[in-house]
Amino acid sequence: MNESPNPAVLTEQRGNVLIVTINRPEARNAVNAAVHVGLGEALERAEHDPEIRAVVLTGAGDQAFCAGADLKALSRGERLEPADQAQRAWGFAGVVRHPISKPVIAAVNGFALGGGTELALYCDLVVAADHAQFGLPEVKRGIYAAAGGAFRIAQQIPVKLAMEYLLTGEPFTAQRAAELGFANRVVPLAQLMDTALDLAARIAVNAPLSVQASKRIARGIADGAIASDAEFWEANKREGKIVMRSEDAREGPLAFAQKRNPVWKAC
Repeated sequence: MNESPNPAVLTEQRGNVLIVTINRPEARNAVNAAVHVGLGEALERAEHDPEIRAVVLTGAGDQAFCAGADLKALSRGERLEPADQAQRAWGFAGVVRHPISKPVIAAVNGFALGGGTELALYCDLVVAADHAQFGLPEVKRGIYAAAGGAFRIAQQIPVKLAMEYLLTGEPFTAQRAAELGFANRVVPLAQLMDTALDLAARIAVNAPLSVQASKRIARGIADGAIASDAEFWEANKREGKIVMRSEDAREGPLAFAQKRNPVWKAC
């Protein structure tokens, strides 16, 4: 049952677990401003409701967990983030710069490329359907993984392999994600939510304050932020001024839309 007034994001509480679903299957669950607000508000609810002890984040349908930013909405001149400054501070999708004390489990129900992988990188645990794919293909489009992917992937899998995926932009399967320790479980799609909810229930039966303190220590969360991430976000901003204003950043999406190989100019 949807408990949210925001149809782009559905929420359902089952016991002590909050299920949060990106509900835009017709757009491959791509992120627009409504998704940003809906996901951010769901995390706020989870953080401040003592009855919620774990969160499961998933996407509607069986094809895509999240296709990243909604480029079609962007091409129509729509904003992908809200006007409200406090909500914008949550980062991409209302999530990537929005650490909470409650454990968050990604139930990856399909491909999770670009921003979808960055959402999975944010989460504490990942359960993936066996047909899911991950990857950070931004370099193929003249941009970069600016929602935390460029540094979090190197924190979560072996550095040499992280650099391979980051610099080639090539995808990797759910099975490979499990081999690398990026995914906790890989299961058939029909078992995905049951598996994620089982993990959430096994967390939720433990002492809530102990679980939350353990996560804050492990993640370095203090006062709603991760201090060790600050230098990475600053580097992200600095590099973005170069990359995102370049001719290549315009050429990449254009070539993709025109189904041709891009012509890079390194300027």
